Amino acid sequence: MTIYKGEFCAIVGTSGSGKSTMLNMLAGLEKPTKGEVIIGGAHLERMNENQLVRFRREKVGFIFQSFNLLGTLNAIENVALPLTFRGVDKKTREAKAVKMLKLVGLPKHMKHRPNEMSGGQQQRVGVARALVLDPEIIFADEPTGNLDSNTSAEVMKLMRKVVQEHNQTLVMVTHDNHLAGFADRIFHIIDGKIVKVESRSEYKEDEG
Repeated sequence: MTIYKGEFCAIVGTSGSGKSTMLNMLAGLEKPTKGEVIIGGAHLERMNENQLVRFRREKVGFIFQSFNLLGTLNAIENVALPLTFRGVDKKTREAKAVKMLKLVGLPKHMKHRPNEMSGGQQQRVGVARALVLDPEIIFADEPTGNLDSNTSAEVMKLMRKVVQEHNQTLVMVTHDNHLAGFADRIFHIIDGKIVKVESRSEYKEDEG
């Protein structure tokens, strides 16, 4: 499979289809038994563990189903945390975190901790945290799995907006065919194999 810069792709499959394994290989969390994984010219399958850790830290953003926010930190601190590991000074990383939180529509929640925010707001913080590193590619693993349908649609619209306005590359894993329709291209996977690839327009036509 080939994913292009500035593209929003969805990998769709049922539980056990291999979609999460595929995401893990694309993100350098697992190594393929054969074949290549190339991101920005870098061969992930040739890297050792230290190189993979550095690659993920510098080139990759993650959006998680369970948000993975630290309960003791407010929104600004959670978003700024990845920059801390890069050695960015406090003033710079907080300024960038504020910018990202405004981008995802949370200007009034910057000092709120996770338990003071709704699920949708927490996932917006998760999106901002993924963006703060200006990564080459963002991976989202069932990003709306813990949200209701209306909130899920809002988060998906936000993710699509980010891709379009910032020329960001996003790869999402989901079991939800409706949510996959927000992507530019949809890869259908069964038993670890891609069985069908659709563009957004083709997918909408199929759905009727």
